[in-house]
Amino acid sequence: MARIVMKFGGTSMAGIERIRNVATRVKREVEAGNEVAVVVSAMAGETDRLVGFCREASPLHDPREYDVVVAAGEQVTSGLLAIVLQAMGLPARSWLGWQLPIHTSDAHSSARILGIETEAIRASMAKGEVAVIPGFQGLAEGNRVTTLGRGGSDTSAVAVAAALRADRCDIYTDVDGVYTTDPRIVPRARKLERVTYEEMLELASVGAKVLQTRSVELAMKEKVRVQVLSSFNDAPGTFVVDEDEFGEEAVEHQLITGVAYNRNEAKITVVEVPDRPGAVGSLFGPLAEANVNVDMIVQNIAHDTGNTDVTFTVPRTDLPKSLDVLEKARGDIGYSRLITDDNVAKISVVGVGMRSHAGVAQTMFQALGSRGINIQAITTSEIKVSVLIAEEYTELAVRVLHTAYGLDAA
Repeated sequence: MARIVMKFGGTSMAGIERIRNVATRVKREVEAGNEVAVVVSAMAGETDRLVGFCREASPLHDPREYDVVVAAGEQVTSGLLAIVLQAMGLPARSWLGWQLPIHTSDAHSSARILGIETEAIRASMAKGEVAVIPGFQGLAEGNRVTTLGRGGSDTSAVAVAAALRADRCDIYTDVDGVYTTDPRIVPRARKLERVTYEEMLELASVGAKVLQTRSVELAMKEKVRVQVLSSFNDAPGTFVVDEDEFGEEAVEHQLITGVAYNRNEAKITVVEVPDRPGAVGSLFGPLAEANVNVDMIVQNIAHDTGNTDVTFTVPRTDLPKSLDVLEKARGDIGYSRLITDDNVAKISVVGVGMRSHAGVAQTMFQALGSRGINIQAITTSEIKVSVLIAEEYTELAVRVLHTAYGLDAA
């Protein structure tokens, strides 16, 4: 007998018929003798609808009341799934975030999970009850409902799996696993049987949308085995696991695991920044205070004038805020002007095999150069190389690199 956490996203819960399909999958696990907890998202589009109500009610709404409203979507689906399971003859009950409780920080709309009390739910599951838990929500000090930010239900599921010491966390989505790249761009993309936590974290952070980044971080920290599966077929999924499960030989053999892309990028060049100690700090400090996530950074060679140009990227959605912050800090920074470009995309290749193989970046640069794709910026980590290119070349770049690294299916 295993203890399993099953998580179902918004498309899986979009209407009673799909909820019945979810219940059938849950029943299958129960009949196999497993203890099951289920974490659910709101129905597809429901959170957006609730957010819209808040904005319509008041553009400057109280974030605490905002969380009360948007948390309601998951409350509805958890109750409905429990009802459907009961109708199928399975003992089931819903456990809202405040009933367990799931303790979080008080950063409303972007709270972080601090801990989960599991005594009551463990006792319930030991009696054969299916626990149905709304994702995305928790409880802060003062008994205020909180939400974890968009995509937070994945994080909820992994946190519940860690707290329950589950054997695995199955995350059901509208795709049947993790692929070497987006199959809509590269039809010959291959589904991966396994991927390491580190690789999945890098892929998620650079644009792959299969799992939410925070959920992968938590899974890696707590060593939760995660399986990505489809809600709509019974195809084998992809396991996200520790590198130790691969074995050294497998890691050595596999150079690149996947190619990812992100179109939500904007490039800012700050022209003629004084080339002196502390100047870059005065540039990026205000952006950090405004919660702007700066990604790629390139500092050019200093001019004869004693100034230098600094180029960096931010999420495209944060471009207006970034420009406003930089304009207000212009006197402290001392730059002459700003140049922006929001028609850019980030292309990344990821693989733990990079640690033991040379020439990965060179292959990337040659492949892109052979197709006339200019590289505007570069950033690297131990298992990732990312480049910034003109957005119009996004799909071509993905296809070229997928082939260059031998990832095309036979």
